[in-house]
Amino acid sequence: MPSFLLKRLYVKGSLRNNDDGFQLQLRNSLGSGYAREMLPLTLDGQEIPKENCSFVVEGKETRFTQVSPENPFTLALNRDTTLLVKGQTLSPGAHRIGIGFIVQGIGPLSFEVTDVLGDPV
Repeated sequence: MPSFLLKRLYVKGSLRNNDDGFQLQLRNSLGSGYAREMLPLTLDGQEIPKENCSFVVEGKETRFTQVSPENPFTLALNRDTTLLVKGQTLSPGAHRIGIGFIVQGIGPLSFEVTDVLGDPV
């Protein structure tokens, strides 16, 4: 799947600092998908340890390190997913974020977006 389509998953304007670090949002309008592994997020070209990253779907938080073929990262159609990064806040201005995952039968998929930090949550 081309990265220009994957970029449509990102909710522009959702990049915000929170009490524990920062967060951003994905909304899937492409079709349901499942990833068997999350790749490390990147921030301005620097990799963020997977141990510091998690996602929240319908109030349930899952760490990137918990994603497996038995416990996949699910991007359900038209459902919001919040990605959380703990222990790191962002400075004002634009930031480049890389998001990636490994999809069964397809392999690694990744994309990069640039967004400006919004007001804190």
